[in-house]
Amino acid sequence: MTDFAARRHTMVDTQIRPSDVTKFPIIDAMLKVQREDFVPDAYREVAYAGDLIDLGQGRCLLEPRTLAKMLDALNISNDEVVLDIGSAHGYSAAVAAQMAQLVVGVEDDETLAAEAQSHLMSADVDNAIIHAGPLDKGAAEHGPYDVIIIQGGVERLPEDLCDQLKDHGRIACLFMEGSLGTVRIGRKSGGRVSWRHGFNASAPVLPAFSAECAFSL
Repeated sequence: MTDFAARRHTMVDTQIRPSDVTKFPIIDAMLKVQREDFVPDAYREVAYAGDLIDLGQGRCLLEPRTLAKMLDALNISNDEVVLDIGSAHGYSAAVAAQMAQLVVGVEDDETLAAEAQSHLMSADVDNAIIHAGPLDKGAAEHGPYDVIIIQGGVERLPEDLCDQLKDHGRIACLFMEGSLGTVRIGRKSGGRVSWRHGFNASAPVLPAFSAECAFSL
């Protein structure tokens, strides 16, 4: 029988800590949340590998290192509301929920959204909900948000999402240019978002955040 708890500790010790992520809430969350329960059954055995998990149709589960470094840069506190775009099976929402007051995950596939909510309930995560709807539209009815995090590559960032961020709120985006990607952290002030460089990473561009999608509109 696979010892997933041991694999979680190994993931933290070999992927998270060496990436200069040492904040206790993040380490604790990644040790608590059972990642193997938030992936398709075919990927349970590789749930703690260092690679992203390809979910098909331009979707993925980010590498643990990438998610952890995003969370480290965002520095979520327990009185904040987080918008998690592209929650897939709910792992990122479950991890962020360990730090936040409330997490609103957005998933555009209604079946996947229902699965994610079921996974969260099974894991006793009672401060995260999954909203079914277009990823690039967010979930304005539950906002505004202190923090927004996008689980995939971005070529264009819709104004609809920036509008849902509170003044002085933060947003993490993995901007892709070809095969190269950079996570940038934005902070909103006076209605505008200013960005700083975070770290290099890579992920498939979410279809709703592609330049082609913007052009077609």
